[in-house]
Amino acid sequence: MIESIVAWADVHMPNVVYLWEDLWESVVQTLIMLGIAGAFSLVLGVLLGILLVVTADGGLYAHPVFHSALSKIINVFRSLPFVILIALLVPVTRYLVGTSIGIRGTILPLVLGIIPFMSRLVEQALADVDPGVIEMAQSMGLSRRYIVLHVLLKESLPGLTRALVTTTISLLGLTTMAGAVGGGVGSFAIRYGYNRFMNDITLVTVVILLIFVNVIQGIGNLIIKKLTH
Repeated sequence: MIESIVAWADVHMPNVVYLWEDLWESVVQTLIMLGIAGAFSLVLGVLLGILLVVTADGGLYAHPVFHSALSKIINVFRSLPFVILIALLVPVTRYLVGTSIGIRGTILPLVLGIIPFMSRLVEQALADVDPGVIEMAQSMGLSRRYIVLHVLLKESLPGLTRALVTTTISLLGLTTMAGAVGGGVGSFAIRYGYNRFMNDITLVTVVILLIFVNVIQGIGNLIIKKLTH
């Protein structure tokens, strides 16, 4: 069975077989980018989402001026196409990490490219919490900090999980676009599938990305199911 599969691959996907080690390395690079950028995005995206909600009119820490300024900054970064964002951040990236290419050179653009998206999703998830729950917590004399950490976040866990899943899938898409300057599956597909017209490489990279998306979505669905029962 294994021999027949290998023989089939040698005939129909010769470039994949020849470049197998490079392909595997690109998958690992994509996972590294997802892990590092995802961790920063999770922390900062949730923090900004919380700030957007609690500083809005009627929020626990209502501050219209701060809320308006933060919202405008987030909108500016959301409006920038990712490729342009990479170009704009080249000097900053070189200053911070010493290079603007490779995995290290893509982390900052990935983080700044996905945080505005995630912060808005987090904002929506938190805003969907029943206001009556917050009012009841306030009537019990609970501190605003306690309400944010133990009521607002807890009640919005399913929505926050959906936001995280959607953000991770979007971040995966950005990693492929970052292949123009970095590594990963996107870079591998551009170098061989696009530039050298290796169609089997293109097909395999698409399949890999589809597997990534389905695994992420599947894990997210399981978590959401547990949180809602």
